[in-house]
Amino acid sequence: MVNKILVVEDDLGLQKYLKELFLNNQYSVQVASDGVSALNNLEKVPPDLVILDLGLPDMTGQSVVVELRKKHPNLPVIILTAKDTTTDIVEGLNMGADDYMTKPFVADELLARVKVRFRSNGEIDNKLKIADLELDDRALEVKRGGKLIQLTPQEFKLLEYLMHNKGRVLTRDMILNRVWLYSQDIETRVVDVYMGYLRKKIDADYPKKLIHSVRGFGYMIKE
Repeated sequence: MVNKILVVEDDLGLQKYLKELFLNNQYSVQVASDGVSALNNLEKVPPDLVILDLGLPDMTGQSVVVELRKKHPNLPVIILTAKDTTTDIVEGLNMGADDYMTKPFVADELLARVKVRFRSNGEIDNKLKIADLELDDRALEVKRGGKLIQLTPQEFKLLEYLMHNKGRVLTRDMILNRVWLYSQDIETRVVDVYMGYLRKKIDADYPKKLIHSVRGFGYMIKE
């Protein structure tokens, strides 16, 4: 099956270049020049990955990420932007983007990052495994050491997000935005509360701890 990429870029010259780059590497490509068109394309023909410019004419790239995450929580998003300050990058990642590259970029590096995202996202539809912990997205089951662990739907979503980003530090804002989908009524402390629930179920009865706090930053899961 050919993977579909949606390129959201208002610079028509760059948009054409990216389309040809991905077509020449055996991807199917859709293009959009603004945020509204991008969101409409998402509903008509859902892509497998989005390349997103932050500086769109009608709405910010961050706003596009917020909207698409409401219906497509696991869709890989790579930010491709001329904005290269730490604040811009952190904001984009906190909004739910998976990766970023700044312009000008090296085509081979972008293609490599796209391949990595497709490979990682493919795991979501099957099983995620870290040490003796296994999450089956289709069966909605979690096991550790072969023992079935009962999780609430929110705990399951939280664990899935952690496992999909194994070895990566996730801030409370990143977790809140991805798992609780930007609800204005939720405070960041709810992340700590649910992480406590999850650690009791996943780690408490096992000598090897998988979920780790990173002081001043957030959480990560690793072997």
